[in-house]
Amino acid sequence: MKALSLKLPDALDRRLDSAVARRGVTKSVLVREALERYLDSSETAEARSILDLAGDLVGCIEGPRDLSSNPKYLDGLER
Repeated sequence: MKALSLKLPDALDRRLDSAVARRGVTKSVLVREALERYLDSSETAEARSILDLAGDLVGCIEGPRDLSSNPKYLDGLER
């Protein structure tokens, strides 16, 4: 296992100490778990496109194909 050294602001170190006391684990365990959760969630978020997130909504509403670009549908929206 690799070692990592980092500097924490005092306030963050106090929060870490408090969490360690509540959980009854070491700082290393808590930081590893937090880092794994962060990396897992950020990788998942990066891998998902808007189409992935809202793909089930594409084509679910009927209407004119030029709704967002035809000026006749856009009249009065600025009010």
